[in-house]
Amino acid sequence: MELTSDNFSIKHWAEEDRPREKLLLKGKASLSDAELIGILIGSGTKTLSAVDVAKIILHATENNLNKLAKLSVKDLIKFKGIGEAKAISIVSALELGRRRKSETPTAKPTIQQSRDVYEYIRPELLDLRHEEFWILLLKRNNEIIKKKRISAGGISGTFVDVRIILKSALEEMASSIILIHNHPSGNLKPSQADLSLTRKIKEAGATMDIPVLDHIIFTDNGYLSFADESLL
Repeated sequence: MELTSDNFSIKHWAEEDRPREKLLLKGKASLSDAELIGILIGSGTKTLSAVDVAKIILHATENNLNKLAKLSVKDLIKFKGIGEAKAISIVSALELGRRRKSETPTAKPTIQQSRDVYEYIRPELLDLRHEEFWILLLKRNNEIIKKKRISAGGISGTFVDVRIILKSALEEMASSIILIHNHPSGNLKPSQADLSLTRKIKEAGATMDIPVLDHIIFTDNGYLSFADESLL
């Protein structure tokens, strides 16, 4: 094969070897330092891909990210293929990494009882005049991974797609789910539709080993827990 400048372009690599596509297909942890920096650089030179340029920079800093982080924009633009904009991208990314290391991770709330769910979701549902359906996605120790609104509807109901709930749980690798919806009327009694939907979601979750721990009916003045009332 005749070597041309195009042969060095990342666009000619196999899709699973291109840094951006590789990140999407295999996850960020699968990328090497050079590949991650290559994504920041974006493009290389006529004879070098962005990843090749990144390898040269890393080699010059003994493949040590801490040493790389000490380079200034002026230091980086000395490398062939690195202009001011690319140098700024690299410096900015490494500075974000430094700031992240200096921060203490914020502990997320853990659900111990139904009251915890009610208080946690209260800011989202208080004073609403329409129904909304939310879920809490939990880790194995009942720490909250994420809260997510599934749907919003009218005064007396909202459509809920079970597939969206399970998709959300799988994407976040949740170990369990808590369902929540509000009754703007203030009525805490679950309807037959509420009971049927809960049963449907519980059965679907069970097939994927993602149990539904509770379903909370929220009102401004109180709540009903399906688990506390043995309705699950």
